[in-house]
Amino acid sequence: MRLIAGIAGIIVVLAVLLDAFETVVLPRRVQRQFRITTWFYRHTWVPWRRFTSHIRSTGRRENFLGYFGPLSLIMLLMLWAAGLIFGFALLQFGAGEHVQLSNEKITFGDLIYHSGETFFTLGYGDITPTSPVARALAVIEAGMGFGFLGTVIGYIPTIYSSFSRREVQISLLDARAGSPPTATELLGRVGSVVEQQVLDQCFRDWERWAAEVLETHISYPALSFFRSQHVNQSWLGALVTILDTTSLVIAGVDGLKKEQARLTFAMARHAVVDLAQLVNARYDPNQPDRLPALELERVRKDLTERGVRLSEGAAFEQKLTYLRSLYEPYAQSIARNLLITLPPWIRTESKRDNWQAGPWDRLIQAKNLAGLGQKAEFSARVDDHF
Repeated sequence: MRLIAGIAGIIVVLAVLLDAFETVVLPRRVQRQFRITTWFYRHTWVPWRRFTSHIRSTGRRENFLGYFGPLSLIMLLMLWAAGLIFGFALLQFGAGEHVQLSNEKITFGDLIYHSGETFFTLGYGDITPTSPVARALAVIEAGMGFGFLGTVIGYIPTIYSSFSRREVQISLLDARAGSPPTATELLGRVGSVVEQQVLDQCFRDWERWAAEVLETHISYPALSFFRSQHVNQSWLGALVTILDTTSLVIAGVDGLKKEQARLTFAMARHAVVDLAQLVNARYDPNQPDRLPALELERVRKDLTERGVRLSEGAAFEQKLTYLRSLYEPYAQSIARNLLITLPPWIRTESKRDNWQAGPWDRLIQAKNLAGLGQKAEFSARVDDHF
């Protein structure tokens, strides 16, 4: 019995250590049939997502979803700690020869308690290992507790540093592509500039951002569950907006070169395909079309009014359809798994960008209208100044 407990303890400890190493230290995606972290997220995210689907308010739903990412980190660390404590308790049971202060019989529950106080280096001394093997295990577990604390101290700040870098670029997209961001707004605002270097530089920045998102999300899969600061923003929405915009440029925009758009499209498509596998997204052939014919005509008309002319003819539409087929199924599957709303190709209604909205705007607007005697919208006057 003690031999079986010792073998089981070795398996549990090694499994937890391997999983923690692959999750925290190893900077690549691990493809294995069973992993503790993968099992954990599948069995916590699914019920969380089902419960969230019953919340009707979009704001409340996003707020509730925003708790999962940070909370899952704490729960995962607790699961690792519990696994190590249980594994060492099995090893101590296999090693035998412990003494309790009250000379009572040592039970397995007592050994779990002893393992816990050793792991967290409390050192009450009410249960003492007496055999050389049991003492060695106690020393190893205490050292592992220090290592675990160091992992926690280093892991969480690294996660939040990666999250912060991701969100900075998403925030910059607000004034360039609207809220939520759309390809029509981005191309209309930046693509209409006389110097194409402005658009190309924008694409270069987003090419690098897509590469960083791919690297950080593969290294730290929990980042996929971290929501953005605003309800109408997300890392997936930003990625899809860039893919939509570069698809239009590659398919054909009069007067715009395609070289940088191709490079950005390739990197962003790489990111969305790999991240779809990371979140266990599955292909659904019945996904709705994001850009039906009438919607494409609206995009064409809106861009023409802004001075950006899309190419005419069937060749443009065929190429655009092909490019969309390279990334939309993956993006839609990720969105379904993570409950993220993908941005449209064009705004369905007139809304102010996030930077234009503030808690005092209505009061300021009323004061200005009363002073000026005008009925113009406050947001329109702000746009005139810029």
